Amino acid sequence: MATSLFIALFGILGVALAGQRTLVLVDNLSVRETHSTFFRTLKSRGLELTFKSADDASIALVKYGEWLYDNLVLFSPSVSEFGGGINARTIVNFIDEGGNVLIAASPDIGDPIKEIASECGIDFDEEGTYVIDHLNYDISDEGKHTLLVADPKDLLDAEIMIGAARKGKPILFRGVGMVADPENPLVLDVLRASSTAYSFNPDKPIDEYPHAVGRKTLLIAALQARNNARVTFVGSLDFFSDDFFASAVQRVRAGLKDDRSGNEQLASALAQWVFKEKGVLRVGEVRLHHPGERGVFDPNRGAEGRQMADIQWQGCPAGVRPNRSVRPPDDDAEG
Repeated sequence: MATSLFIALFGILGVALAGQRTLVLVDNLSVRETHSTFFRTLKSRGLELTFKSADDASIALVKYGEWLYDNLVLFSPSVSEFGGGINARTIVNFIDEGGNVLIAASPDIGDPIKEIASECGIDFDEEGTYVIDHLNYDISDEGKHTLLVADPKDLLDAEIMIGAARKGKPILFRGVGMVADPENPLVLDVLRASSTAYSFNPDKPIDEYPHAVGRKTLLIAALQARNNARVTFVGSLDFFSDDFFASAVQRVRAGLKDDRSGNEQLASALAQWVFKEKGVLRVGEVRLHHPGERGVFDPNRGAEGRQMADIQWQGCPAGVRPNRSVRPPDDDAEG
């Protein structure tokens, strides 16, 4: 009885342990080299990485009804159709079953990535668009003002998710913008663009209102679903690249130069969060007893003890105590 009660409470609290099996889908296998520092960091923390091209016909997420991976990295923004037996709906189902997903987009974004994002309350701009900022770009920008320098103070104030990046160095970003569904309370605005930014195709005249403008323009967003699955969207594949990790940063007009961007620090923290390496409730022991007593809790004692409100909880934070009835087992139920 004690064992089954502990297992039930474990499930109620939604406690999840970090999984290691990680499938990485890329547009081109050369990404393994151009983004090697990021992948090396993941491996050093114990993640088991399996690389495949996103259109590889052998891709499978499920076998005999069991998920083959705990985490999914989609560094394949331009994929128009996934290979094997998966599609956008398969990946949404993976999230619904508690899987964690890290997605990097780009201006070459294809429909599958946009569809997955839409299901999570994120709306990416159209293919060919960039986030543009005429006041906050790097001096190495090629003239379109799309190589942005993001202020770390524009990061979400949540150390459990971004580590110390808010106090770190400026962040380089070149990619597609997104906006969050205001009706979805589970979406987190991790990194906003500045008030002077907007999303549009830099090669076209602005003849309509941009998809995203100012602070509503998101560069990074995240979602923690009600089943504790975690998803992170980054609008820039370049954000994770070795070049951006090692690049010096100097905002135009600002004069001050940092010898290295804050990208690596932020990327590492985001990966730790999305793959549940941190920020996860872990309950070592939960004990129940009736008010004023120290004996073993007996769910058969009648209505007095069947409500969680009548139970003294030890070892469980008040904010995560289940709010549901404890029902006695059926007479014919086994141990």
